[in-house]
Amino acid sequence: MQTPGELLTPRRPTRQISVGGVAIGGGAPVTVQSMTTTKTADVDGTLEQIYDLAAAGADLVRCTCNEEAAAEGLAHIVPRSPVPIIADIHFHQEMAYAALEAGVQGLRLNPGNLRKPEEIKSIAAEAKDRGVPIRIGVNAGSLHPEIAARHGGATPEALIESAELELRYFQEVDFDDVKISVKASSVPLMIAAYRLASERFDYPLHLGVTEAGPPPAGLIKGTAGIATLLAEGIGDTIRYSLTADPVEEARAGRQLLEALGLRERKGLDLIACPSCGRAEVDVIAIAAQAQEALEALALPIQVAVMGCVVNGPGEAKHADLGIAGGRKKGHLFIQGKIVRVVPEDQMVEALVDEAKKLVEEGIEARLAAADAGAEAEAAADRAALLEAKGEDANHASVRIAKIHKVLGD
Repeated sequence: MQTPGELLTPRRPTRQISVGGVAIGGGAPVTVQSMTTTKTADVDGTLEQIYDLAAAGADLVRCTCNEEAAAEGLAHIVPRSPVPIIADIHFHQEMAYAALEAGVQGLRLNPGNLRKPEEIKSIAAEAKDRGVPIRIGVNAGSLHPEIAARHGGATPEALIESAELELRYFQEVDFDDVKISVKASSVPLMIAAYRLASERFDYPLHLGVTEAGPPPAGLIKGTAGIATLLAEGIGDTIRYSLTADPVEEARAGRQLLEALGLRERKGLDLIACPSCGRAEVDVIAIAAQAQEALEALALPIQVAVMGCVVNGPGEAKHADLGIAGGRKKGHLFIQGKIVRVVPEDQMVEALVDEAKKLVEEGIEARLAAADAGAEAEAAADRAALLEAKGEDANHASVRIAKIHKVLGD
């Protein structure tokens, strides 16, 4: 018997690229993207939103890099993000270099805004040296004036020509680690442009209806364009562009892929930090053990596995349940509140036990059952870890010094 996804038009074959270890194209699962709405310089606020997006189903998150403070923020954000970070670059080539120094796993360039061939080629050459892919982000609302004039406006052919021009610049420096988008706010224009792109390019395509507006109309427009193309086998990664909390974008993208049978439905939603310089436990091993144990129970909850108690409970406070490492201990938390401290070798067991009770009794009952002194013990461990490793455990200051050098400070 065919799966729901196999009833659709077979997906077109494309090259495959990797954004921070997330495969795109080449038969990989269609991925969900969203973009933060915070100021990137607000590290804690941006990370909180990134964790919210990851919990809602985002595989990749884009952050704007429009000023020096944003690039510095990325230097702190990238090592702590649970998903790969893509820097959005518009007008200034220097910001692309700064974002690369900050450690981002991808760039997005808008050909209509960053137009000088030598600058574009220079960015591509630098990205090639670092193994960082670039999205050519063509937008009907910001086409190069000469291209728009030649085609009589934003037509499918004009959008494709813009992408082709950028590709030629890339090819001159032998860079082909690329994905392409040809977005428009008009659904028919967007569909026609992507159909043409699927004929012209073998690069993975990033789908989206740009500036779709607020829900419910924005959701309808986004779904009309994205779902039509996915059903035709076109598209390797998607983003809803809504005038709303970006969590709605990620959630809609995940639900759409599940509805089309292109991503598996899951009861458990487990997220984990990437194990940065402040991690006190083997996050990867603990997350894998927790995933296996909790999936076997089919519990419909969000669970976070975090490397340290300094940042973990705050960054993952949206999760129903989580555990963070610190000083050979596991700090169990419910919606950001520490409720229990257990030995490191009992972290997974404690997490599974609390997950069962949480589903049976509810969040309020489990918060009321928190161990006395757990918060105080966690605070002491946080203080000790900060004293031992300092504020800059991820060596962001080194990256920031390189950013200052790139930007000529």
